[in-house]
This record gives sequence, structure tokens and C-alpha cells, in this order.
Amino acid sequence: MSLPQREPSGLTGPIPITGAAAEARRAATRRTFPDVRPLDPIGSLKWKLGVLVAATTVVAVLLVRYGLQAQIPTRYTLPAAVLVSLLVTQLLARGMTSPLRDMRVAAQAMATGDYSRRVRATSHDEVGALATAFNRMAEDLEAVDRERRELVANVSHELRTPVSALHAVLENLVDGVSEPDEETLGTALAQTERLGRLVEQLLDLSRLDAGAVSLQRDTIRLEPFLASAVRAMSMSGREVRFVVDVIPPDLQVSVDSARLHQVVANLLDNASRHSPAGGTVTVRADTTGEVVRISVIDEGPGIATEDRERVFQRFTRGSSATRSDGGTGLGLAIARWAVQMHGGTIRVASTPRGGGCQIDVHLPATPPALG
Repeated sequence: MSLPQREPSGLTGPIPITGAAAEARRAATRRTFPDVRPLDPIGSLKWKLGVLVAATTVVAVLLVRYGLQAQIPTRYTLPAAVLVSLLVTQLLARGMTSPLRDMRVAAQAMATGDYSRRVRATSHDEVGALATAFNRMAEDLEAVDRERRELVANVSHELRTPVSALHAVLENLVDGVSEPDEETLGTALAQTERLGRLVEQLLDLSRLDAGAVSLQRDTIRLEPFLASAVRAMSMSGREVRFVVDVIPPDLQVSVDSARLHQVVANLLDNASRHSPAGGTVTVRADTTGEVVRISVIDEGPGIATEDRERVFQRFTRGSSATRSDGGTGLGLAIARWAVQMHGGTIRVASTPRGGGCQIDVHLPATPPALG
């Protein structure tokens, strides 16, 4: 009676071990060969290799000599010396190459989107320097991935809100629920403008990353310029009062007017969003020597001292900000970029008397010489 023949599986050779089995195998290997690193204090890989060769040679010579003194046949002492030398080599070399193995595992994890792995960098040689650089790279990649996720989340939220509002307004108009009166059309226009600001911020973000923006400077008077920016912001419908104070009234500055308008608009938008209903937002400009200062002051909750530098980073919003405040966390980052292009600085000043927040922009009164 013959046994039934099995169909060939089509697989040849050893089956690769992956997933939990591979991790268990690596754990068993670590238990068999502990990750000791006795050569870490040596600051050069070449010296480590020299110590490794010297140690194995000395061990082999001592074992052979002991065998000769004990009159043990060479056929026993020589294999024993080779075996012990290999064990010493394994012990010392494993500590030297552990960071390389860790980097391989971490790189495989990064390929799947896990940037949290770090390499144990304890040596002071070239491999240790490589491990340190690898950890910095992993931190940078993790930060970039986090920014990407925040960008998707912020943009998705900011797009959904005005799109939903526009959809509702247009649907009511089509169904005849509401009439195309001034209030209804104004609501649709406000949401369209909000979409436009978001798209403009995203375009500015791409220009910032590409570094493909040049300045078109001209000399402007600040009083009418700031008054125009305030009038545009006052149409947002927020219940705040804007005040412009320029000293002297004929103060001028040489800037790219489009970029400066972008800075002022972002600061006014930020200040008006965080000011209470009925509050006042003050735009003040003055000069000190060769520096023109533009300050935007609100009556909101202010910015904590520890957050005054962080708010100029991308996707960062004040501790009092919420998802419903209409902010993307890009406005102040773009403002700082535009100010720095002019050779100026922007910072959160000390809390004004009575509370609130004051952000100062310092610009050179005359453009820096090229070359």
C-alpha cells in the first residue's frame, strides 16, 4: 500500500523568520551573548582592533604554553586555544558592533514609520560618533514626521470648517431656504476669504522651505500702511476695536510692502482672535536710532514666559488656543520668516501693563547693503 503523495509547496530553502519569532530569536541571542562593552573607553576603532588581536593572541599563547608545561598533547591544547580565542573575540567584538546592529534594527523600524528607536551610544570611537549622529537623525525624522501629521490634521480641520459653512450657505440658497441677501452673501464671502488665507499660508510655507522668495523693497509711510491693514482686519466681524498710533506721523521704512503686510495681518489676526469681545488691539510704530519698531498689543490672556519663543515655531498655538479659534499655528512662524528676510527680529515683549500680549517687530530703518 503506497502513501499518498503531497503536492510540492513551491518553497525551497529555509523559511525566513520574521515578526515576533525574529524578536524572540534576537532576545535569545542577547541572553547567550551579553551586550558587554569593555572596550568603550578606547577612543579609536583602530586601537580597539589592535587590542582585540593582541588579547586573542595572548590568550592562545598562554593556553598553548600551559599545555606544554602540563605535558598535555598539542592535539588537545591547540583546538582549546582556538576555541577560547574565538570566545574572547566574540565577547569583545560584540560590544564593538552592537551599535551597528542596533542601527540596522532601528533603520528597519524607520522604514515602517517608527522613528522612536534610538541606538545606545556609549563608545567614544568612530562607531560611537556614528551612533550619536544616527540618533540625531532619528530625532529630526521624528520631528519632521510629527510636523507632517500636525500639518495634515490642522489643514484638514481648517479646510473642513469653511467648506462646511459654504456648503450650508449655498445649499440653503439653492433650496430657497434663505434669500441671497447681504448677510448671507457676507457669510459666504467670509468663509471664502478664510479659505484664501489658509491657501496663502500653505503657499508661503512652501516658499519658506524652498527659499525661493526675493524682496521687492520700496519706501512706504507706516501710518497709511498700518491704517489700511487695520481696515481690512476690521471687516472680519470680530468685536474688537483697533487703534493705530505712529510716532512721528510721517515715519517711513524701506521694506517689501507685500511681505510686511503679511506680517502685520498675521499679528492683527492673532491679536483679534485672542482679545475679548469689546477689547482693543493697538498697533504702534516708532523709531529708535536706526531701528523701526512696530508693536501689536492686545488685551487677551497673554503668552506664558516659557512659551514666548515656542509660539514662533510651526503649528504651535498658545496654551489658551483651541481647535475652534480658527488658527493654524502657521501665522507667527510665517511672520518671523518674513521679518528675518528684512534683516529684522520679532519677539514677544514683556506683558503690557494691565495684561495682554505685545509682539514687537524690529526692522532696520534703511535696508542693509548688498554684497
